[in-house]
Amino acid sequence: METVEIRFFAAARAAAKTDSLNLASATLQDILNKCITAYPELERIIPQCSFLVDGVANHDRALTIKAGSQIDVLPKFAGG
Repeated sequence: METVEIRFFAAARAAAKTDSLNLASATLQDILNKCITAYPELERIIPQCSFLVDGVANHDRALTIKAGSQIDVLPKFAGG
């Protein structure tokens, strides 16, 4: 199975209780849905997150994430 690595930061890491996981390549939305299924507490965090795909900001949840890619799940941070 070809996978992508999902890395969680800050509140997302706390909700998932893990730093990262690997899932099968799919669309960003499908991957996020699988994350929520595995870690239900992410359901309240994901809508407020930004996502980096291979270090580049991405807002297109229909994007197919290729195998070997890395997704960073970044909740909003406080401060200015």
